[in-house]
Amino acid sequence: MFDMTQTQERVILVGVQLSDGDDTQASLDELQELADTAGAVTVGRIVQNREKPHPGTYLGKGKIEELKELIWETEATGIICDDELSPAQLNNLSSLLDAKVMDRTLIILDIFANRATTREGKIQVELAQLKYRAARLVGLRDSLSRLGGGIGTRGPGETKLEVDRRRVHDRISWLKGELKDVERHREVTRQKRMDNHVPVVAIVGYTNAGKSTLLNTMTDAGILAEDQLFATLDPTTRTLELPGGESVLMTDTVGFIRKLPHHLIEAFKSTLEEAKYADIILHVVDCSNPQADTQMHVVYETLKSLGVNDKVMITLFNKCDRPGCDTSIRDFQADHILKISAATGQGLDDVKELLAKILRDRKIYVERFYPYKDAGKVQIIRKYGQLLSEEYLDEGIAVTAYVPVEVIEKV
Repeated sequence: MFDMTQTQERVILVGVQLSDGDDTQASLDELQELADTAGAVTVGRIVQNREKPHPGTYLGKGKIEELKELIWETEATGIICDDELSPAQLNNLSSLLDAKVMDRTLIILDIFANRATTREGKIQVELAQLKYRAARLVGLRDSLSRLGGGIGTRGPGETKLEVDRRRVHDRISWLKGELKDVERHREVTRQKRMDNHVPVVAIVGYTNAGKSTLLNTMTDAGILAEDQLFATLDPTTRTLELPGGESVLMTDTVGFIRKLPHHLIEAFKSTLEEAKYADIILHVVDCSNPQADTQMHVVYETLKSLGVNDKVMITLFNKCDRPGCDTSIRDFQADHILKISAATGQGLDDVKELLAKILRDRKIYVERFYPYKDAGKVQIIRKYGQLLSEEYLDEGIAVTAYVPVEVIEKV
């Protein structure tokens, strides 16, 4: 019989510390979580202090020799570098170590490929993967010319390289077209929401902060929520009814992470831009994580790169029921701060009350009397606003309500 079980990869984590205050060890801790999520087991780590990574080999000569010995001692099958490697660094390291060399970007792409379930998610991940690989196809030139020089040996290798490159770029072009179709559909859906004046609340945050759990608990969304990095990729939108009867749309977004590959940001831009078109942003923070401050900074920098500005920001310090939660944590960039536990439901009623108050403050209080021939205007108020009272009299309907600025002229 054949043993079909997949051998678990044993990897060594490699990082470069650029300054004394650099949080390289914390970054490697996160890289180890990524490796675990991807199915590898970490058997060692090496950090080199340098002003900048070596342009040709990422590490210096002495550290590479040390890494060779560690690979032999731990029986590692490969290494994972904490930064995205250039094609030259990738090829040179592979040759010098005679081992599988990966970088943070490759690991994240692998996890995304495993997590994507919808058509849009699969297209976005494949597009990011192909863009990453396209830049590294030049490395095939060495492996395709090992037969040596002479007649009949130089052409085929170069031709195969060009064929591979053309196929990759053709596939990238096709995927971009498919993604544009998906983006057009998303834009139409987004426009319908705006036309119907339905408020949108986007949930953002660092990966594994509890965004999916929050959406599940508040709306019974029923989406996957696990204690691991990038458990869910595909955005999910659900309706949430607030105190007073008004409804909002809550949208979960893909989690952020430090050194998020730019290929992924570009490929997932239409998904991430849900935050750009939202009325309110719920920023979920895992306050039990020692790196919570750094994670908040990463989220704000990512939102800034996406052009998300001038939004009402509510920071939710999640997992406050855990022993390690930092009770002194602050977020000076947020408009409102609440402490919650998405898993137990603690504080979620306060979240609903706050959302209702914010939306109510953006509306105009009106007292109107409509003759029965204008009863349709009461329906507009009921649909888009918050109807506080309606009294049916002989001459017509007396109404008090909060009405969005966008529809005030219609009523």
